[in-house]
Amino acid sequence: MKKILLAEDDTDFALVLKQYLALHDYDVTWTKDGEEALAMFQKESFNIGIFDVMMPKIDGFTLAEKIIQLDANVPFIFLTAKKMKEDKLKGLKLGADDYIVKPFEADELVLRLNNILKRSGQQAVTVPVSTKIPVGAYVFDTKRLELHFENSIQRITEKEAALLLFLINNSNQLLKREVVLKAVWGNTDFFSGRSMDVYISKLRKHLSDDQHIAIESIRNIGLEFKLDRGM
Repeated sequence: MKKILLAEDDTDFALVLKQYLALHDYDVTWTKDGEEALAMFQKESFNIGIFDVMMPKIDGFTLAEKIIQLDANVPFIFLTAKKMKEDKLKGLKLGADDYIVKPFEADELVLRLNNILKRSGQQAVTVPVSTKIPVGAYVFDTKRLELHFENSIQRITEKEAALLLFLINNSNQLLKREVVLKAVWGNTDFFSGRSMDVYISKLRKHLSDDQHIAIESIRNIGLEFKLDRGM
């Protein structure tokens, strides 16, 4: 059974959701606020997190930030009653794998959970035998998920690593968006597209110290990872 950490301050809603997910072979640990969820995460291991945005003590966004510091590879979903675009973008920038607005169909949540966990499992096979790859002036350590530049080390997430590895393997050629999405995210839906845009921005920032590296977007077509291999 896959273990879920559910952080939700609405008791009635949480108990119903927990029972429904249990029927679909999920082992759900329910916590009533962000503080309790963080303490539970520090004691146990989970496959995925479901966090309500508006919670007492520690809100869902802050909880996600703290959990990322502990383990950046655990995927998570935000639940919210708000429909504000800013909240969705904030969730994406934090690295959320999905964002669901209440009320929603429980079947839809189960499908999204299944898809996220399936994609997470697929990413492990993309790591090559060689653990250190030169990327311009950087060295990409695929085992430790680190980018080395001179005397500095930048830890990146598993999703960032999967995207970077795909771009390296297909550098200096025009890539259609749907090709990248299918390879790294496993589908080409709207949410995955917005998520990819966020992760591309993160990689640009991580690689900004080398002016010979560029991730160029071509409107309505895709992108190109430009890498001077003569460096």
